[in-house]
Amino acid sequence: MSQTKFYRPNVAAVIVSSDYPDTKEIFIAERSDLHGVWQFPQGGIDEGESPEEALFRELKEEIGTKKIEIVAQYPDWIAYDFPPHVAAKMAPFAGQKQRYYLVRLKKEAVINLETKHPEFKAYRFIGVDTLFEHVAHFKKPIYEQVILHFKAEGYL
Repeated sequence: MSQTKFYRPNVAAVIVSSDYPDTKEIFIAERSDLHGVWQFPQGGIDEGESPEEALFRELKEEIGTKKIEIVAQYPDWIAYDFPPHVAAKMAPFAGQKQRYYLVRLKKEAVINLETKHPEFKAYRFIGVDTLFEHVAHFKKPIYEQVILHFKAEGYL
């Protein structure tokens, strides 16, 4: 007997600074609930919401600004399973299916992590080539796939 897996629809943002394309640094943030875990902003897509609407909403909720421009999007949805310790908290979802966007902060954007429900406690912009020194969690293979795609397309 096979069991159907349910994947939570989600968006994720690879954010470059307002100096892009002259400077190709990527935003990563440290989770407020997990010490030393750095990641891209991301979040679920609400019912009736488009992925782009979710992207802008999630960025406002997580980093305090939605003043961004979409540069590119990854062409496919990427699905992954949660590790067991996460899956237990996220039932009935076995994992997430994500749409990744490459976005540029507008010059007037101000990042503010002190949001209503803070998800991050610190952030930094890092060079593309040092990204994988900072992210060492179960999302790393997906991050590699997305970054390699944006590099191959000439965006990073």
